[in-house]
Amino acid sequence: MTKEAHGPARLSHGEVRTIIIGILLAMFLAAVDQTIVATALPTIGRDLGDEHLLSWIVTAYLLTSTAVTPLYGKLSDIVGRRAMLLTAIAVFVAGSVLCAVSPTMTILIIARAVQGVGGGGLISLAQTIIADVVTPAERGRYMGYVSGVFVASSVLGPVLGGLFSEYLSWTAVFWVNLPLGFAAWAITSHALAKLPRHERPARLDVTGALLMIAFTVALLLALSLGGVRFTWGSTEIAALFVAFVVLLGLFIWRQVRAEEPLLPPAMMIHKVVGAASIASTFSMMAFIALATFLPTFFEAARGATAGQSGLMLMPMTCGTVVGATYGGRFMVRIRHYRMIAVVGLAMSALGIFVMAILPAHIPYVAIAICLFFVGAGIGPGFPVATVAVQNAVEPWRMGVATGSLNFVRSLGGAVGTAIF
Repeated sequence: MTKEAHGPARLSHGEVRTIIIGILLAMFLAAVDQTIVATALPTIGRDLGDEHLLSWIVTAYLLTSTAVTPLYGKLSDIVGRRAMLLTAIAVFVAGSVLCAVSPTMTILIIARAVQGVGGGGLISLAQTIIADVVTPAERGRYMGYVSGVFVASSVLGPVLGGLFSEYLSWTAVFWVNLPLGFAAWAITSHALAKLPRHERPARLDVTGALLMIAFTVALLLALSLGGVRFTWGSTEIAALFVAFVVLLGLFIWRQVRAEEPLLPPAMMIHKVVGAASIASTFSMMAFIALATFLPTFFEAARGATAGQSGLMLMPMTCGTVVGATYGGRFMVRIRHYRMIAVVGLAMSALGIFVMAILPAHIPYVAIAICLFFVGAGIGPGFPVATVAVQNAVEPWRMGVATGSLNFVRSLGGAVGTAIF
C-alpha cells in the first residue's frame, strides 16, 4: 500500500518555483489553444475546403477536453499527478502535430479531438499540483496566478492566431505547441518526481466514466448545434437533450450504487464543494456570455467597428486578471476569504446593472469603467472557489475535486453562451 502524505511536499523555494513555472506553462498550452484557432478558421477553410465543417474544429476540442477533465483528476488520485500531467502533455503535443500535418478538414477535426483529450487534463492538474506543493494558506496567491494566466491567454490566443495566419501559416498555431510542450515536459518531469504521494489503491469506475463522457457530449452537441445547424425546436436537438437527461440519470444512479464512484456523492453534496461548484458555474456563465456577446452589442447597438469592439473587451479582461491575482493574495491575509468573492460578485452585478439600464446612452468611458469592475469582481471568485474546494476534501481526493470543479465551469460557459 502506498504511504500517504497529508501536507504539501517539503520542497525548496527553487523546486517549488520550477514546478510552478512548468505547470503554468502546461496550463497556458491548453488555455491558449481554446482561442488561438478562432482567428485562423477563415484561412484554414480556404486552404482545406469543406468550410461548412469549420465550427467542428472548435467543437471537437471543446467536447473532448470538457469530457475528460474529471477523469484526469480521478486518475491522478489513483496513479499520481506526475504520470497524468506528463501523459496529458504528450497527448496534447501529439494532437498538435496531427493538426499541423492534417491534409483534410475531417482529419483536422479528429486531430483536434485528440488534442482536446490532452488539453482537458492540463488546467485541472496544474491547479491540483499547486495544492500539493504549497500550504493551504498560500494556495490563494498561486491560484490567482493560474486564473491570471488563463484569462490572459484567452485574450492573447486570438491575437496570436491572427498574426500566425497572416504572416506565417495557419499550421503555426499548432506547431508553436511543440517547443512549449517540450519545455513544459522538461521543466516538470524531474521536479514532479518529488511531489507528495496521496494516491491510494483504488479502481476506476469505467461505467461511470463512460456515462459521464456520454452525457457531456450529448449536452455540448445540443448546445453547439442548436440555433446554428438545427433550430432549437428540431427533432435532432430534442433527441440530444433527451439523451442528455437519460444519460445523466443513469450516471447519477451509477454513482449512488458504485462501490468506488467516479464522483463520490458525499463529496459533491458537501456544502463547500456544492456551493463553490454552483457559484463557479454561474460566474463562468456570465464571464463567457459577456465575452461572447458584448462585441455584438458594441457593433450592432453602438456602431463600433470590429476592432473597436475587441478593444472594448480589454477593460473586463484586465479587471479579471487584476481581480484574480490580488484576490488570491488577499486570501492569505483574510480568514473568512469567501467574502472576497461575495463582495466581488456584488460589484460585478452592479456594473452589469448600470450597463443594462443605460445601454444606448452610457458613454464609452463609463462602459470601460463598468467592465473593469465587472471583471475585477468576477476574477477573485475563480481562486476562491478552487482553494475552498481543495481545503474541504481529503488529499487523496484533491484531483477529482479540482477536476470536477473545472468540469462544471466548462459546462457553465457552454450553457451560458447557449442561453444568451
